[in-house]
Amino acid sequence: MKPQYSSLSEIQRELAAGTTSCRQLVEYYLDNIERRNAELNVFLEVWADEARQQAAAVDEKLANGTAGRLAGMVIGLKDVLAYQGHSLQSSSRILDGFKSLYTGTAVQRLLAEDAIFIGRQNCDEFAMGGSNENSAFGPARNAQDPSRVPGGSSGASAVAVQADMCLASIGSDTGGSVRQPAAFCGVIGLKPTYSRISRYGLVAFASSFDQIGPITHSVEDAARLLEVMAGPDGMDSTASEQPVPAYSALLEPQAHYRVGYLKEAIDRPGLQPEVRAALESTLDTLRNQGHVVEAVDFPYLDEMIPTYYILTTAEASSNLSRFDGVKYGYRAPDATDLESLYKKTRAQGFGPEVQRRIMLGTFVLSASYYDAYYTKAQRVRRLIKEKTDELLRQYDFLVLPTTPTTAFKIGEKQDPVSMYLADIFTVQASLAGVPALSIPAGADAEGLPIGVQVLSGAFREADLLAFANTLTTVPAA
Repeated sequence: MKPQYSSLSEIQRELAAGTTSCRQLVEYYLDNIERRNAELNVFLEVWADEARQQAAAVDEKLANGTAGRLAGMVIGLKDVLAYQGHSLQSSSRILDGFKSLYTGTAVQRLLAEDAIFIGRQNCDEFAMGGSNENSAFGPARNAQDPSRVPGGSSGASAVAVQADMCLASIGSDTGGSVRQPAAFCGVIGLKPTYSRISRYGLVAFASSFDQIGPITHSVEDAARLLEVMAGPDGMDSTASEQPVPAYSALLEPQAHYRVGYLKEAIDRPGLQPEVRAALESTLDTLRNQGHVVEAVDFPYLDEMIPTYYILTTAEASSNLSRFDGVKYGYRAPDATDLESLYKKTRAQGFGPEVQRRIMLGTFVLSASYYDAYYTKAQRVRRLIKEKTDELLRQYDFLVLPTTPTTAFKIGEKQDPVSMYLADIFTVQASLAGVPALSIPAGADAEGLPIGVQVLSGAFREADLLAFANTLTTVPAA
């Protein structure tokens, strides 16, 4: 599907020429949502009237020369981002009826630069999943083939861009939740360095992993959104104090890079042959461009999934303890006392996958097993980070598949372990805290998009985005 616009630059040229307006853009995207949302289950809420009002205000600013950097960009928000006065549910029953009391930092910074928000997007419940099938509102569907998943947990956010329902989406990435859907939907997904974007206003899943990230058609738009959202924040003590480069002005790549690729990834038995071929083609392209491309050893590939899931379920067990039916959200109607209120609210309000992860996390944090699991996983995380950082000192970038396969059928992966293994290539960047970008790399024999992932050193997003410009192809969707 060819989008009407593939970048904000195109839109802003037309706005400057007077051949379109923000109001017309909003109507265009609203029409696309009206046509396809029932089938694809992307938007949980469409803020049509509000988007029209925002568009009219931005058109007025454009007329008097006071518009912000994102004037003309129509954005969808994943249902884990706080926007004052708007519903915030993390696609879970347990937050039924809850409206955010404040606007998160990243969202506020986008508004300040005149982005236009068009609606709230479906996701896996509390961002826990790799297929968007765990939502209390039902699965989102891949626009290329609605019988298939769009990936998760930011699946609907990726479909919204893929199906031209908005120019960009803002998702969150804990272990691949922006990158994997981007790969499945043929768009671009960026996970910044941990701490690059404030997490204030992001519903917590695993606090030492969670990062907000953009999903776009173009590398340039990812750069624009990052430079607006990034930076220090007094509301988040973990947000980095490092200055924010003008990423969108630094997209000219260098002539020569040193690129490593993981031998263990390209030789992995479960890797779909077409995904392997797309990766090899990408590596050949880089060699032909004059870059040094070498295989590297990464001995911890099989340790990454268990390490990731031990640590994230532990953090989820702690973070999700606040949802108890007392202060806000869903409250079990058949509770008889305080203890039954807690038990029944959580049993009825959380879906099976969230309950599974809370139970796993509570188990690994229990006194009898804390050292055997949680402490050991923290040590392995340190090894993974040290090895990744070592490789990224030797090489400018690491290139590997985003996913082992293209999008699978809805309902196909009933076994939780097989679903977790779909994260095999994305959790490395999350465990190491480094930035990673998934870019389209063609399609398989059934026309399903394939993604290739690039990792760079911490806070080297400018280099990562410039390098991605040498690899970006026309999206397959």
